[in-house]
Amino acid sequence: MSAEDLPEASTGVPVPGAPVDLIAGQVPLSQVMAVLARERPVLHSEADLQHGFARVLWELDCEVRCRLEVRQTTSDGIEHLDLLCIGSRGRTAVEFKYIKHAWSGSVGAGPLGEQYVLKSHGATDEARRDFVFDIARLERFCERPDQNGLALMVTNEPALWRGPKPSGQRSRDHEFRLHQGGTLAGTLLWGGEDYPRNTRVLRGTYPLNWRPYSQQDGAGGVFQYLAVSIEPDSKASSGPAESGTFDVDPRT
Repeated sequence: MSAEDLPEASTGVPVPGAPVDLIAGQVPLSQVMAVLARERPVLHSEADLQHGFARVLWELDCEVRCRLEVRQTTSDGIEHLDLLCIGSRGRTAVEFKYIKHAWSGSVGAGPLGEQYVLKSHGATDEARRDFVFDIARLERFCERPDQNGLALMVTNEPALWRGPKPSGQRSRDHEFRLHQGGTLAGTLLWGGEDYPRNTRVLRGTYPLNWRPYSQQDGAGGVFQYLAVSIEPDSKASSGPAESGTFDVDPRT
């Protein structure tokens, strides 16, 4: 592994002054990711990531209810959320992205050992675009005061955390880049104004800080994760009847 494979600030230590991100108001995200990385250092797919995350969260606090593919009613119509975490202290809406670089190897030993063959996602510009789309979706979903959002990407694709080359030509996804130390905010244009359907306007400001996930042998063996927290809309109404809602009973 070379130094360039790692983002400069990827120390695993929370940024000074940054709030502690809690899932459902009670479980630290850093704890969830530490346990997940230990139990599942490599994942087969995005669905595998969703299931693993939900399972670890339940193991850490069985009071938190995890619901997959929850229907959301927003001002833009009907959408579906990857994971809704419901607790007595709040709710967290989560969108996942698992972007793969080619890597193959085994994890574990004996009867519990697993073989992984990851194929490259390839289109890193589309991966950036879709992650920004997730943030914009979560801003819509957090239209109630007791619900925050989390956009989570796990990847072994270094191009996603590295910055653009200083002398490089401006790419169509320039305003959507996710490199370490960057920031997403305001109106983001894809390819200038040539692709209006991809334009997204973010109400929040989101600094980007990559963190280590796991390290495996060989090229493509460095896995990192990027977590972006979305605060509830300050203009959110006081109850689900007037805001973005979902048909889930936290008692079940």
